[in-house]
Amino acid sequence: MIKLNYNFEDKVVLVTGSSAGLGYEVAKSYLKSGANLIICSKNYKKIRKAHKSLESIKKKSQKVFSLSVDVSKAQDVYKLIKFSIKKFKKIDILINNAAILGPKGNIEKINWKKWMKTIEVNLLGSVLLCKIIIPYFKKKNKGKIIQLSGGGAASPFPMFSSYAVSKAAIVRFVENLSEENNKFNIDINAVSPGILNTNMLDEILTTKKSMIGLKKYKKFLLAKKRGRNNIKKACELILFLGSSHSNGISGKLISAKWDNWKNWINYKKNLRKSDLYTLRRITGKDKGLDWGNK
Repeated sequence: MIKLNYNFEDKVVLVTGSSAGLGYEVAKSYLKSGANLIICSKNYKKIRKAHKSLESIKKKSQKVFSLSVDVSKAQDVYKLIKFSIKKFKKIDILINNAAILGPKGNIEKINWKKWMKTIEVNLLGSVLLCKIIIPYFKKKNKGKIIQLSGGGAASPFPMFSSYAVSKAAIVRFVENLSEENNKFNIDINAVSPGILNTNMLDEILTTKKSMIGLKKYKKFLLAKKRGRNNIKKACELILFLGSSHSNGISGKLISAKWDNWKNWINYKKNLRKSDLYTLRRITGKDKGLDWGNK
Protein backbone atom coordinates (compact mmCIF):
# COMPACT_ATOMS: atom_id res chain seq x y z
CA MET A 1 0.00 0.00 0.00
CA ILE A 2 1.34 3.42 -0.99
CA LYS A 3 1.56 5.84 1.93
CA LEU A 4 1.79 9.52 1.08
CA ASN A 5 2.85 12.33 3.39
CA TYR A 6 1.61 15.88 2.95
CA ASN A 7 3.21 19.13 4.03
CA PHE A 8 1.35 22.30 3.02
CA GLU A 9 3.36 24.67 5.20
CA ASP A 10 3.23 28.23 3.78
CA LYS A 11 0.60 27.17 1.22
CA VAL A 12 -2.62 29.18 0.93
CA VAL A 13 -5.77 27.15 0.33
CA LEU A 14 -9.15 28.63 -0.55
CA VAL A 15 -12.13 26.35 0.12
CA THR A 16 -15.64 27.41 -0.88
CA GLY A 17 -18.73 26.00 0.80
CA SER A 18 -16.67 25.21 3.86
CA SER A 19 -18.96 25.96 6.80
CA ALA A 20 -19.96 22.28 7.20
CA GLY A 21 -19.90 18.85 5.59
CA LEU A 22 -17.17 17.93 3.13
CA GLY A 23 -15.96 21.52 2.67
CA TYR A 24 -15.28 21.92 6.39
CA GLU A 25 -13.57 18.53 6.63
CA VAL A 26 -11.37 19.34 3.62
CA ALA A 27 -10.39 22.67 5.17
CA LYS A 28 -9.56 20.93 8.45
CA SER A 29 -7.46 18.31 6.63
CA TYR A 30 -5.38 20.99 4.94
CA LEU A 31 -5.03 22.91 8.20
CA LYS A 32 -3.75 19.79 9.96
CA SER A 33 -1.23 19.40 7.12
CA GLY A 34 0.19 22.88 7.73
CA ALA A 35 -1.75 25.10 5.30
CA ASN A 36 -3.14 28.58 5.74
CA LEU A 37 -6.84 28.87 4.93
CA ILE A 38 -9.50 31.07 3.47
CA ILE A 39 -12.94 29.55 4.06
CA CYS A 40 -16.26 30.88 2.88
CA SER A 41 -19.96 30.13 2.86
CA LYS A 42 -23.18 31.99 2.15
CA ASN A 43 -24.30 31.52 5.75
CA TYR A 44 -22.50 34.08 7.95
CA LYS A 45 -23.25 32.42 11.30
CA LYS A 46 -22.16 28.98 10.10
CA ILE A 47 -18.91 30.19 8.55
CA ARG A 48 -18.04 32.10 11.71
CA LYS A 49 -18.69 28.96 13.75
CA ALA A 50 -16.46 26.93 11.39
CA HIS A 51 -13.79 29.63 11.60
CA LYS A 52 -13.81 29.49 15.39
CA SER A 53 -13.53 25.71 15.33
CA LEU A 54 -10.55 25.77 12.95
CA GLU A 55 -8.84 28.52 14.96
CA SER A 56 -8.90 26.20 17.97
CA ILE A 57 -6.79 23.54 16.23
CA LYS A 58 -4.38 25.59 14.13
CA LYS A 59 -0.74 26.23 15.00
CA LYS A 60 0.43 29.70 15.98
CA SER A 61 2.22 30.07 12.65
CA GLN A 62 -0.94 29.38 10.66
CA LYS A 63 -3.65 31.81 9.63
CA VAL A 64 -7.35 31.25 8.97
CA PHE A 65 -9.64 33.84 7.43
CA SER A 66 -13.33 33.53 6.64
CA LEU A 67 -15.83 35.43 4.56
CA SER A 68 -19.56 35.26 3.90
CA VAL A 69 -19.86 34.70 0.14
CA ASP A 70 -22.63 33.77 -2.29
CA VAL A 71 -20.73 32.29 -5.24
CA SER A 72 -23.75 32.81 -7.50
CA LYS A 73 -23.14 36.56 -7.21
CA ALA A 74 -20.25 37.90 -9.29
CA GLN A 75 -19.53 40.77 -6.91
CA ASP A 76 -19.12 38.30 -4.03
CA VAL A 77 -16.72 36.15 -6.03
CA TYR A 78 -14.54 39.10 -7.00
CA LYS A 79 -14.60 40.26 -3.37
CA LEU A 80 -13.47 36.80 -2.20
CA ILE A 81 -10.43 36.65 -4.48
CA LYS A 82 -9.47 40.25 -3.73
CA PHE A 83 -9.80 39.56 0.01
CA SER A 84 -7.66 36.41 -0.25
CA ILE A 85 -4.87 38.08 -2.23
CA LYS A 86 -4.88 41.03 0.17
CA LYS A 87 -4.51 38.79 3.23
CA PHE A 88 -1.88 36.39 1.86
CA LYS A 89 -0.50 38.00 -1.32
CA LYS A 90 -1.20 34.70 -3.07
CA ILE A 91 -3.40 31.63 -3.45
CA ASP A 92 -1.85 28.22 -4.11
CA ILE A 93 -4.86 25.91 -4.17
CA LEU A 94 -8.49 26.60 -5.04
CA ILE A 95 -11.08 24.03 -3.95
CA ASN A 96 -14.50 24.67 -5.48
CA ASN A 97 -16.88 22.85 -3.16
CA ALA A 98 -19.86 25.22 -2.85
CA ALA A 99 -23.02 23.58 -4.20
CA ILE A 100 -26.73 23.17 -3.62
CA LEU A 101 -28.97 20.24 -4.45
CA GLY A 102 -31.63 22.28 -6.18
CA PRO A 103 -35.28 21.45 -6.90
CA LYS A 104 -36.49 17.85 -7.11
CA GLY A 105 -38.99 16.35 -9.52
CA ASN A 106 -39.87 16.08 -13.19
CA ILE A 107 -38.61 18.98 -15.29
CA GLU A 108 -42.10 20.13 -16.26
CA LYS A 109 -43.08 20.48 -12.61
CA ILE A 110 -40.04 22.08 -11.01
CA ASN A 111 -39.62 25.74 -10.10
CA TRP A 112 -37.62 27.34 -12.94
CA LYS A 113 -36.01 30.04 -10.77
CA LYS A 114 -34.75 27.41 -8.34
CA TRP A 115 -33.49 25.29 -11.26
CA MET A 116 -31.51 28.24 -12.61
CA LYS A 117 -30.20 29.12 -9.14
CA THR A 118 -28.62 25.67 -8.93
CA ILE A 119 -26.80 26.27 -12.21
CA GLU A 120 -25.66 29.69 -10.98
CA VAL A 121 -24.21 28.28 -7.74
CA ASN A 122 -22.82 24.92 -8.85
CA LEU A 123 -21.61 25.80 -12.34
CA LEU A 124 -21.31 29.54 -12.92
CA GLY A 125 -19.90 30.30 -9.47
CA SER A 126 -17.14 27.74 -9.93
CA VAL A 127 -16.38 28.90 -13.48
CA LEU A 128 -16.09 32.52 -12.37
CA LEU A 129 -13.74 31.62 -9.52
CA CYS A 130 -11.52 29.82 -12.02
CA LYS A 131 -11.71 32.71 -14.48
CA ILE A 132 -10.50 35.17 -11.86
CA ILE A 133 -7.80 33.01 -10.28
CA ILE A 134 -6.19 31.63 -13.47
CA PRO A 135 -4.23 34.87 -14.18
CA TYR A 136 -2.61 34.64 -10.72
CA PHE A 137 -1.62 31.03 -11.36
CA LYS A 138 -0.27 31.85 -14.83
CA LYS A 139 1.85 34.62 -13.39
CA LYS A 140 3.54 32.23 -10.97
CA ASN A 141 3.50 29.41 -13.52
CA LYS A 142 1.86 26.97 -11.13
CA GLY A 143 -1.36 26.29 -9.25
CA LYS A 144 -3.94 23.71 -8.28
CA ILE A 145 -7.68 23.78 -8.89
CA ILE A 146 -9.82 21.01 -7.40
CA GLN A 147 -13.45 20.98 -8.45
CA LEU A 148 -16.07 18.92 -6.65
CA SER A 149 -18.30 17.02 -9.01
CA GLY A 150 -21.04 14.63 -7.92
CA GLY A 151 -24.14 12.67 -8.81
CA GLY A 152 -25.17 13.09 -12.41
CA ALA A 153 -21.73 13.90 -13.81
CA ALA A 154 -21.10 10.47 -15.31
CA SER A 155 -24.58 8.91 -15.21
CA PRO A 156 -28.21 10.06 -14.98
CA PHE A 157 -29.58 11.37 -11.69
CA PRO A 158 -33.35 11.47 -12.35
CA MET A 159 -35.50 14.00 -10.49
CA PHE A 160 -32.41 16.08 -9.68
CA SER A 161 -31.81 17.48 -13.15
CA SER A 162 -30.39 20.89 -12.23
CA TYR A 163 -27.83 19.30 -9.91
CA ALA A 164 -26.91 16.62 -12.45
CA VAL A 165 -26.61 19.07 -15.34
CA SER A 166 -24.45 21.46 -13.32
CA LYS A 167 -22.11 18.67 -12.25
CA ALA A 168 -21.74 17.21 -15.75
CA ALA A 169 -21.10 20.67 -17.20
CA ILE A 170 -18.44 21.51 -14.61
CA VAL A 171 -16.52 18.33 -15.44
CA ARG A 172 -16.36 19.31 -19.12
CA PHE A 173 -15.25 22.79 -18.07
CA VAL A 174 -12.44 21.23 -16.02
CA GLU A 175 -11.26 19.34 -19.13
CA ASN A 176 -11.38 22.51 -21.23
CA LEU A 177 -9.58 24.62 -18.65
CA SER A 178 -6.91 21.98 -18.18
CA GLU A 179 -6.09 21.90 -21.89
CA GLU A 180 -6.13 25.70 -22.15
CA ASN A 181 -3.53 25.94 -19.39
CA ASN A 182 -1.36 22.86 -19.89
CA LYS A 183 1.75 24.99 -20.50
CA PHE A 184 1.54 26.80 -17.17
CA ASN A 185 1.95 23.92 -14.67
CA ILE A 186 -1.62 24.38 -13.47
CA ASP A 187 -3.28 21.11 -12.48
CA ILE A 188 -7.08 21.18 -12.71
CA ASN A 189 -9.16 18.14 -11.76
CA ALA A 190 -12.68 17.16 -10.76
CA VAL A 191 -13.44 14.90 -7.80
CA SER A 192 -16.37 12.54 -7.48
CA PRO A 193 -16.55 12.08 -3.69
CA GLY A 194 -19.26 9.39 -3.64
CA ILE A 195 -22.36 9.55 -1.48
CA LEU A 196 -21.46 11.44 1.68
CA ASN A 197 -23.22 11.59 5.03
CA THR A 198 -23.87 15.34 4.96
CA ASN A 199 -26.80 17.76 5.08
CA MET A 200 -27.22 17.26 1.34
CA LEU A 201 -27.79 13.54 1.88
CA ASP A 202 -30.35 14.36 4.57
CA GLU A 203 -32.11 16.57 2.04
CA ILE A 204 -32.17 13.75 -0.51
CA LEU A 205 -33.63 11.37 2.06
CA THR A 206 -36.54 13.74 2.67
CA THR A 207 -37.57 13.24 -0.96
CA LYS A 208 -40.44 10.85 -1.60
CA LYS A 209 -39.17 7.36 -2.41
CA SER A 210 -41.40 7.24 -5.48
CA MET A 211 -39.61 10.27 -6.92
CA ILE A 212 -36.11 8.79 -6.94
CA GLY A 213 -36.93 5.07 -6.99
CA LEU A 214 -36.75 2.58 -4.15
CA LYS A 215 -33.39 1.15 -5.30
CA LYS A 216 -31.66 4.54 -5.23
CA TYR A 217 -33.37 5.53 -2.00
CA LYS A 218 -31.99 2.38 -0.31
CA LYS A 219 -28.54 3.22 -1.66
CA PHE A 220 -28.69 6.68 -0.11
CA LEU A 221 -30.04 5.27 3.16
CA LEU A 222 -27.17 2.77 3.34
CA ALA A 223 -24.67 5.60 2.89
CA LYS A 224 -26.30 7.39 5.81
CA LYS A 225 -25.89 4.33 8.03
CA ARG A 226 -22.23 3.87 7.06
CA GLY A 227 -21.33 7.24 8.49
CA ARG A 228 -18.27 9.31 7.64
CA ASN A 229 -15.94 6.82 5.94
CA ASN A 230 -16.52 8.24 2.45
CA ILE A 231 -15.79 11.77 3.68
CA LYS A 232 -12.37 10.60 4.85
CA LYS A 233 -11.65 9.06 1.44
CA ALA A 234 -12.71 12.24 -0.34
CA CYS A 235 -10.47 14.36 1.90
CA GLU A 236 -7.51 12.08 1.21
CA LEU A 237 -7.98 12.43 -2.55
CA ILE A 238 -8.35 16.21 -2.33
CA LEU A 239 -5.15 16.44 -0.27
CA PHE A 240 -3.38 14.34 -2.90
CA LEU A 241 -4.57 16.61 -5.72
CA GLY A 242 -3.35 19.69 -3.87
CA SER A 243 0.07 18.19 -3.24
CA SER A 244 3.20 17.87 -5.36
CA HIS A 245 2.56 14.13 -5.62
CA SER A 246 -0.13 14.88 -8.21
CA ASN A 247 1.92 17.32 -10.30
CA GLY A 248 1.16 16.70 -13.97
CA ILE A 249 -2.17 14.98 -13.38
CA SER A 250 -4.80 17.24 -14.90
CA GLY A 251 -8.15 17.27 -16.68
CA LYS A 252 -9.45 14.15 -14.97
CA LEU A 253 -12.64 13.14 -13.18
CA ILE A 254 -11.47 11.04 -10.24
CA SER A 255 -13.55 8.88 -7.93
CA ALA A 256 -12.50 8.97 -4.29
CA LYS A 257 -14.15 5.63 -3.71
CA TRP A 258 -13.40 3.56 -6.81
CA ASP A 259 -10.14 4.82 -8.37
CA ASN A 260 -6.69 3.67 -7.26
CA TRP A 261 -5.43 7.26 -7.50
CA LYS A 262 -2.47 6.80 -5.14
CA ASN A 263 -0.95 4.51 -7.73
CA TRP A 264 -1.29 7.16 -10.45
CA ILE A 265 2.00 8.78 -9.45
CA ASN A 266 3.67 5.90 -11.33
CA TYR A 267 1.59 6.37 -14.50
CA LYS A 268 1.48 10.12 -15.12
CA LYS A 269 2.70 9.83 -18.72
CA ASN A 270 0.02 7.23 -19.46
CA LEU A 271 -2.65 9.53 -18.03
CA ARG A 272 -1.46 12.56 -19.99
CA LYS A 273 -1.52 10.69 -23.29
CA SER A 274 -4.98 9.14 -22.88
CA ASP A 275 -8.61 10.04 -22.35
CA LEU A 276 -8.81 7.82 -19.28
CA TYR A 277 -10.96 9.26 -16.48
CA THR A 278 -12.71 11.76 -18.74
CA LEU A 279 -16.26 12.18 -20.07
CA ARG A 280 -16.58 10.64 -23.54
CA ARG A 281 -19.28 9.36 -25.89
CA ILE A 282 -19.55 5.56 -25.96
CA THR A 283 -20.10 4.18 -29.45
CA GLY A 284 -21.18 0.75 -30.67
CA LYS A 285 -17.63 0.22 -31.88
CA ASP A 286 -16.32 0.74 -28.34
CA LYS A 287 -18.55 -2.15 -27.25
CA GLY A 288 -17.51 -4.44 -30.09
CA LEU A 289 -20.74 -3.90 -32.04
CA ASP A 290 -20.61 -3.54 -35.83
CA TRP A 291 -24.12 -2.20 -36.43
CA GLY A 292 -23.84 1.26 -34.88
CA ASN A 293 -20.99 2.91 -36.81
CA LYS A 294 -20.23 3.55 -40.48
